This record gives sequence, C-alpha cells and structure tokens, in this order.
Amino acid sequence: MVWRVEFDKKADKDLEKIDDQAKRCILKYLSERIETEEDPRRFGDPLRRDLAGLWKYRVGSYRVICDIQDHVLIVLVVRIGDRKDVYQKKTQTQKRS
Repeated sequence: MVWRVEFDKKADKDLEKIDDQAKRCILKYLSERIETEEDPRRFGDPLRRDLAGLWKYRVGSYRVICDIQDHVLIVLVVRIGDRKDVYQKKTQTQKRS
C-alpha cells in the first residue's frame, strides 16, 4: 500500500508560517515515514475529545494533525502548529471574563 499525504487549505497556511528548517523537517517526515508506511497510524497517536477521529504526529516541537482516510489511502493534514497551541480551538469571538 502506498499512502498519499495531502494538505487542506488551513494546513497549507499553517505550513507557510513555519520557519524553513522546521518546514523541511515536517515535509521530510511525512514523505519518508508516512507515505511509505503500510499503516500510517504506527508513528502517530489518536486524539481524543473534540478532536476524536484525528491523529497527531510529533515532529520536533511541532504537531501535525491528520485525518487518515483508509478508503482512499490519503493522510489529510488538517493543522500544523507548535505543541503549545495547535490543539486550541480558534474562535472569532473570545469570551470575556
């Protein structure tokens, strides 16, 4: 089996914001490990709660959040970010205390 890694629009924007060295590491990780692996879940961890159904990969201090689509052999990257804030929900209106 050969998996294909694709990026949604949000992940493309996330990747543009990352410095070049980290970007190269992330792309290398996805192409050398995930695309060539029989089971892309081997290197990742499942997410829970609001992100249940998605998987994360650790690449340095960055996290790559993916939707693994078995029926079409695609690993869809949906978010990329630093581990400290990649899991936070982005809302347009913040609650004020």
